[in-house]
Amino acid sequence: MSLFRALVGAARSARHAPRLAAGLVPDDDVLLDAPDERLAPALVAAALGDPEPAAKLLATTRDAAEWEDRDRYVSRLAAFGRHRDDWLLQWLSGAPEDADALLVTTQLAVRRAWGSPARAELLRDIEPLVRGVAETAPHDPVPWRLALDHARGAQAGPAVFESLWEQAVRRSPHHYGCHVAALKYLSAQGHGSRRAAFDFAERAADDAAPGSLVRALPVRAAHEALRVPPGQDGSEPPAVLDRAADRALALSAAFPAGDPWPAGVRNLLAHVLMERGRWTEALEEFGRIGPCATSFPWGAARDAVPEDPPPDSRPRPNRGDPLLRFLTARDRTRFEVARRTPLWTPGRGRAGRGGPVGH
Repeated sequence: MSLFRALVGAARSARHAPRLAAGLVPDDDVLLDAPDERLAPALVAAALGDPEPAAKLLATTRDAAEWEDRDRYVSRLAAFGRHRDDWLLQWLSGAPEDADALLVTTQLAVRRAWGSPARAELLRDIEPLVRGVAETAPHDPVPWRLALDHARGAQAGPAVFESLWEQAVRRSPHHYGCHVAALKYLSAQGHGSRRAAFDFAERAADDAAPGSLVRALPVRAAHEALRVPPGQDGSEPPAVLDRAADRALALSAAFPAGDPWPAGVRNLLAHVLMERGRWTEALEEFGRIGPCATSFPWGAARDAVPEDPPPDSRPRPNRGDPLLRFLTARDRTRFEVARRTPLWTPGRGRAGRGGPVGH
C-alpha cells in the first residue's frame, strides 16, 4: 500500500507541480532581506564610506516618530556595520554625541557580544553604553527594545526586565520590536515558559490595532514552541498553534502580495504552516511573500525543510544558506500540495483539461 501511495504521489507531483510553480516568483527574482527604497541608498552610500544618507534617514524616522521603520533601519545598518564599519567610525568621529550614531554603535556592540562564547560577560561590560542611549531617549522606544534584548542576553532577572518593559511601552505601547523582545524573554528558550509566552502574545494581539504586526505575535510564539525539543516544557495543543497561524493569516491577507513591510511575519507564518502540515495555505503564503525572503526563520538551525529535497526540485548545494533554505522550503511545499491533488476532478475530466472524463 505504501508503494502504491508513493507511485500515485509521484504521478500527481509530475502533473501538478509545474502548474503550481506558475503562481510563485522565479527563484532568480527572490531576494534575501532586500532593503526598501529608503534604506537601500543609505546602505549603498555606507558601502562607499559615506554615512550622511544613513544619518539623514535615522533623523527623519526619529523626527517623524516612525518607530517601526526606525527599528528596522537601525538593525540593518548595524548588521552592515558588523562587516564594514568605516562609515560608522567616520560618523562618530564627526558627531560623537549624535544620538543616532550612538544607537547604531550600541546595536552593533550588542550584536557582536551575542555572537561571542563569552556573551553574558561581554553584554554586562557594555551595559553602561546600552543604558546611556536608552536613558537619553525621551520618546524613542528603539533604544529600549535594544535594552530588552541586552537584558535577556545578560540574564537579567524579571524585576529588571519589567522595569525596562515599562519604559518601552510608555514610549510606544504597541511597538512590534519591543513585543518580540519581551516574547523572547518569556519563552522557554529565554527566562520563562512556553505557556507564559503564549499568554503574553495572545493578550498583546488582542489589544493591538488593526494592521499592527503585533497581531501576528502568537505565530512567533508558535514558532518558539515548535523549537522546544520533545519532552521539554510540555507541548502546546495543536489547536493553539493553528489558532496562532490563523491570526497571522488574517493579518497577511490585509497586505498586498510582495509587500516588504509584512515580509518577516509572512516568512515566519509560511514556516509554521509547513510545520503544521497546512501545505495549501503555506503555498498561498509563499505566493504572498513574492520576492521578499528573510533570514529569519530560514537561517535557524531547526526548520521545516526535510533533509532530502523533493523529487521535482532542482539541486540546491548549500543548504545552510537562508535563501537556499527558503527556496527549498518553497519547493517542498509545492511538491506536497501537488502530491495531494487528485490526478483528475470528477465531472471535469483529467486535470488541466475541460470536458467529460475521456473515452
